[in-house]
Amino acid sequence: MTRAARIVLCLVCVNACAEDAPPPRVQGADVHLAPDTTEIRGLVADDSTMGSMLRVNGLSASVVQEVIAAARAVFDPRKLRTRQPFLLERTLDGALRLFEYEIDADSFLRIAHPPDSADGPRAEVLPIPKTREQVTRSGVIDETTPSLFQSIDAAGEGADLAVAMAQVFAGEIDFNSDLQPGDRYSLSFERFTREGRPASYGAITAARFENDGRVLHAIRFTTPGGKPGYYDEKGRSLRRFFLRSPLKFVPQVTSGFSMRRMHPVLHTARAHRGVDYAAPPGAPVIAVASGRVVSATFDNANGRMVRVRHASGYESFYLHLSAFAQGIRAGASVSQGDTVGRVGSTGLATGPHLHYGLQKNGVFVNPLREHRNLPPGDPIPASAMADFEVERDRALAALETSLASTASSGTR
Repeated sequence: MTRAARIVLCLVCVNACAEDAPPPRVQGADVHLAPDTTEIRGLVADDSTMGSMLRVNGLSASVVQEVIAAARAVFDPRKLRTRQPFLLERTLDGALRLFEYEIDADSFLRIAHPPDSADGPRAEVLPIPKTREQVTRSGVIDETTPSLFQSIDAAGEGADLAVAMAQVFAGEIDFNSDLQPGDRYSLSFERFTREGRPASYGAITAARFENDGRVLHAIRFTTPGGKPGYYDEKGRSLRRFFLRSPLKFVPQVTSGFSMRRMHPVLHTARAHRGVDYAAPPGAPVIAVASGRVVSATFDNANGRMVRVRHASGYESFYLHLSAFAQGIRAGASVSQGDTVGRVGSTGLATGPHLHYGLQKNGVFVNPLREHRNLPPGDPIPASAMADFEVERDRALAALETSLASTASSGTR
């Protein structure tokens, strides 16, 4: 091949390679596309309805109606609770993509409307994924942790656990006045953990409390055909006919039962046929015993008041409430511990508190004195005693081990 031919061939190859090669990449800035949806996270505001909350956060009126209609198939929108977390994803023109609302610690409402779906929004109630574990904790009452709340906190647990423990021993210990430096306790309980949220608690399965020289035990046990209850080491029930108070944590008494008391609003001496408890506004008020609601009324003196009739001629009264609990009306049945209302300051009241009254055979009696005189509930039946003793021995051994470990390590 001549030199001229070789040059022509090389030029042909270069041109062919250039035609097959990809075009050169143009260097420049990335193109950022604006998102077509907005995500909003928050807590349900006071006095919100589902409709008002969705409208405030940018959903159009027609879409709000569709969402509420979808929710009704699985959840009552009227049961929306304040300060519960929610997530809303919507388009810029007010259409729904996703709405999630935490109903309680166990479940959440999910309403979705995918962009490629021709149907309306779809609602479902789903369980919240959680991890269950059995935990044993011990603690002490001393100068740095003089209350059960502070001691439980120092042990690394939440206030709800302190409330639950106080309820277990409410018939035996006044957690406002009976605690002494050097008191010790140990308890086993269910704890549920989930990502991004505080731990929640299940049942306390066993507890031991050393209070001012006495040792108290509580073992959770279910009798055949019965409900779970708490019993001491001999199988005697810790449950009383009446709870110690109508508030979930034993509260401070600000005004006791009296036949002649200076009224703080009217400034006249008159009978005070009940007990006043200091409590924050909105705190749940619970039925001290099972019974049936006689009335749920409002008047200028008592404010919102619930009256409940119980067995053995007793009636309980809950005054100055800010609101009635869902379903509380004349004729409704309530179980011991059910919420009947919320603490408020309606009627003749200088501030938020609960007035609790108790009648026996139509006559008002001192609730604190009456509660102390009432007998405990039924003990473990003889037929179930052997099973109870097995459960008791296992639980008390675990509590003793935990308490001994805490004492030897010097930790709480």
